[in-house]
Amino acid sequence: MNSTDRIAEPSLYGNFVYNFWQDEKHKRGIWRRTTMESYLNDTPEWEILLDIDKISETDNVKWVFKGASGLYPDYKKFLVSLSKGGGDAVVILEFDSEKKSFVEGGFYIPEAKGSASWINENTLMVSTDFGEGLTTSGYPMQVKILKRGEGINDAHEVFKGRENDMGIWGSAYHTPKRVYQLISRRTSFYEGEYYFIEKGKTIQLELPSDIELNAIFNDQVIFQLKSAWTVKSNMFPKGAVVSIHYNDLIKGKMEFEPVVIPDERSSVTSISNTKDRLLVNMLVNVKSELYSFRKDKFWKKEKINAPDMGNITMASTSRFSNRYFFYFQNFLDPSTLYLGDAATGNVEALQSLPSWFNTDEYQVKQFEAESNDGTKIPYFVVHSKSINFDGSNPTLLYAYGGFEVPQLPRFSALTGTAWLEKGGVYVLANIRGGGEFGPEWHQAGLKENRQRVFDDFHAVAESLIAKKITSPKKLGIYGGSNGGLLVGVAITQRPDLYGAAVCAVPLLDMQRYNKLLAGASWMAEYGNPDIEEEWKYIQKYSPYHNVKKGMHYPEVFFTTSTRDDRVHPGHARKMVAKMNDMGYKVYYYENTEGGHAGASTNEQRAQMYAMIYTYLHMKLMGNETSQVF
Repeated sequence: MNSTDRIAEPSLYGNFVYNFWQDEKHKRGIWRRTTMESYLNDTPEWEILLDIDKISETDNVKWVFKGASGLYPDYKKFLVSLSKGGGDAVVILEFDSEKKSFVEGGFYIPEAKGSASWINENTLMVSTDFGEGLTTSGYPMQVKILKRGEGINDAHEVFKGRENDMGIWGSAYHTPKRVYQLISRRTSFYEGEYYFIEKGKTIQLELPSDIELNAIFNDQVIFQLKSAWTVKSNMFPKGAVVSIHYNDLIKGKMEFEPVVIPDERSSVTSISNTKDRLLVNMLVNVKSELYSFRKDKFWKKEKINAPDMGNITMASTSRFSNRYFFYFQNFLDPSTLYLGDAATGNVEALQSLPSWFNTDEYQVKQFEAESNDGTKIPYFVVHSKSINFDGSNPTLLYAYGGFEVPQLPRFSALTGTAWLEKGGVYVLANIRGGGEFGPEWHQAGLKENRQRVFDDFHAVAESLIAKKITSPKKLGIYGGSNGGLLVGVAITQRPDLYGAAVCAVPLLDMQRYNKLLAGASWMAEYGNPDIEEEWKYIQKYSPYHNVKKGMHYPEVFFTTSTRDDRVHPGHARKMVAKMNDMGYKVYYYENTEGGHAGASTNEQRAQMYAMIYTYLHMKLMGNETSQVF
């Protein structure tokens, strides 16, 4: 984790490439920059802007860097977000990139789960805790305009939502022609309303409640549909990407055009733009393809000559040119950073991570399991070429299954060195609830249909056992957050399938989840346990309510963080206490910082993963005194 061979992740702002870096010397990290010319050299000359270790020592606060947003177009000023201990709540401070210091008497937003966006050098659009109440999810309920020299209580309100909304956010989007001021009122995790501020007036857009605004590009506003939509005799299917001219949109003309129409085995994972091109990253049967679009009379598509049979992730784009960065990786090809030109379609490999383990000894296969309702569930298996299919292979199964988040092939030096090289098999399951095949795949596992997600997971486990890749005593499972809920359900519903379970920063008490921290925002995913008919289906799988005495559960390893202000550590604490009271042996680790990520520094991450893999070796490889590291 501290290796100097790691790729310095680029963020393009004007003439500079910015990067946040952590290593043995900089445990909490440094924020730095260099020129594009220097970055493309083998040994870039970095200019340190912020040393998080130093300001943590000075302030006697365990600060965690949470990003920075620059003032377009010269990016001499930034809004830097810092978290105490890694939680979602941040303090926002104005930073001068030329003087390399925080601006004395500059903009300052107190700690909250909020955000701020530049309108101009002297004006911000702010969504935060103004001391006048938050939503039940703990997010901002107001958007205000803050002028330089004003205190946070003097800011002018431009929008106020309701307490039972998920949250209200404002943002300013800069283009060479103008600044767009956008307000997003999220009534739930997947529904809401969009407003633009035009000449001091707030204009609500007449759109489907579940539509998602992706980008503003060359006066075109880009949306993605989560439901089929017929508008002006045009029928756009679920998952489609559409565009409309901004002036038509605010005037209600509804002249939408198709940009991308995915089929049932494809989906859009991200949309970004360069100076002249819209970049669309797509999944086709869980493999990435990258496309460039330009607008003439109609949208014209060109495929980028990017590597195939793997996972493409966008790194950074520039609004001043058509250059952009992206990563490519799969299970056995280390992450490689590419520089692309959206106008020509050319790409150039810049740097690859070291392999860290001999990838030539392993192979990847993609299989399908059949779930209870007959749906085919794809999953990847990474194993040694010399594997014996006799059910004796220690196997680690990972999945997530929620919030339309796809799980894609990813190179992991940790998995390679700590698991594959020790004789293990690694499995990634693409269960429903995720976004591998677009909104339909996700929506199939919502609320009363949540059991489908768990059935998919059990089906993959049964398929692995039937193929004699592994056996129940040799099969371990791992998941975090919503994936921690998945693991909790798996062990309580089908303990016969699993020999080990790592349950990280989990949701487990599904009767009270909506009353803890951000929990109310997830009722669109799971349902509302305070409504009797919805609690009826939630209680059937809630792990905390379904753990019973006298069962043969695996000895679960639970992890959480004291500073997790998204999923309350009480979920893991209560489950451990209940299982202890029932006489079950479990393992438990709670880091005192790290937020929902569970760790803030590389040392903390290394310690956490060392414990996880040591536990898996103990339970699945019979190494009571593990020799993982």
